[in-house]
Amino acid sequence: MKYFFNLLILFLPFCQLKAQSSSIDPSIKTSKALMDDFMDQRFGMFIHWGPVTLRGTEIGWSRGTSVPTEDYDNLYKEFNPVLFDANAWVKAAKEAGMKYLTITAKHHDGFCLWPTKVSNYNIMNSPYKKDIVGELARACKKYDIKFCIYFTVLDWHDPDYPIHISGSKADPNANMDKFVITMKSELQELVTNYHPYMLWFDGNWESPWKNEYAANIYTFLKKLDPNVIINNRLGANDNHPTLTHETIGDFATPEQRIGELNMKTPWETCMTICNQWAWKPNDTMKTLKQCIQTLVKTAGGNGNLLFNVGPMPDGRMEERQVKRLKEMGDWLKIYGESVYGTKGGPFKPNEAFAATRKGNKLYVHIFEKKSNTLTLPAIANVKVKQAYLLKGDKINYNQDTDGAVTLQLPGQLPDSNDSVIVLELTTNAETIPVVS
Repeated sequence: MKYFFNLLILFLPFCQLKAQSSSIDPSIKTSKALMDDFMDQRFGMFIHWGPVTLRGTEIGWSRGTSVPTEDYDNLYKEFNPVLFDANAWVKAAKEAGMKYLTITAKHHDGFCLWPTKVSNYNIMNSPYKKDIVGELARACKKYDIKFCIYFTVLDWHDPDYPIHISGSKADPNANMDKFVITMKSELQELVTNYHPYMLWFDGNWESPWKNEYAANIYTFLKKLDPNVIINNRLGANDNHPTLTHETIGDFATPEQRIGELNMKTPWETCMTICNQWAWKPNDTMKTLKQCIQTLVKTAGGNGNLLFNVGPMPDGRMEERQVKRLKEMGDWLKIYGESVYGTKGGPFKPNEAFAATRKGNKLYVHIFEKKSNTLTLPAIANVKVKQAYLLKGDKINYNQDTDGAVTLQLPGQLPDSNDSVIVLELTTNAETIPVVS
């Protein structure tokens, strides 16, 4: 009888996982106030980094493809980023005008950038032997940057996770329930030791992952920290650009494209400053115009931008990437009020202009001067009191009876990447319905 009781205690956690509901208690969901605060941030830094930078290939995805599995899994033994400086990374984010930072604490390859007690496959068993996650958390606190953590659902390195290489058949000897318990142990370390503002999940599309597991994890995390924000890649799906009432998670995550104008549900575009997520030698970098307009079109659609950099194997960010980010920050020092804490709309962003709004101000972002005038779509029952360049001179305008506003553009726009014209209205700009 004692033997049977011991077995029951051992397997009880697995039984509880299988009995778990696929939905979550609405009362534990992240509050609107917390989500509004998150969306006010508008601009964050994504960092993809790990031993794979020694090969210059994509993190996770190159395992077993362009890099043989055995080679990939042993890269940590020579990973020694002696020039890593958490303060330098976070300072680069600060000077870019970014408000939060998200580090790939664990990607699909399973390597952990913190000294986890759950797995030996972590940074303390590399030659470097320093807690990357911990150092970044402290640097973010120093520079008043919100610290966030990326954590993948799948783990091709863990024998308990059924898929060992993307697209392969499930391993019958794997144990998904045991794997979920490992996940919870790792997440408990991350939440209790580093207190992230937000958790950015990924890898939720493979068949072993179920909504029952996701609901269990979400509930577990909310018991650890009721205020932690969680993206929509925890629930089992691959429909990342959308958020519904059934979604297990707090915001949508369109990838490598700007999300659609959406005033109802929160979203964040994740995009790379170059082409590859992890560092790649001589990777093509986006122009300053592309970077600024990506940020502004995202804000104009009422979303946040999580902009990715891939540091090098020695721990440094490429100087050209740091410089490009600072150029974005220099632009934001002038025009930041038209981005931070704003709402998107009421116009859908396009190649010529986008709009953001706050209080009684409507900010019109001019990307390109195609003529001497710009006519905005008609807005019913809204009157313009005055128009002027942000930090500049007044702008002449006409408003017809149906509400359409025609702006007289200056001969030379003050910024070739994005010049901002402010329209002060007689009403609250944030209440204007979206103009189709």
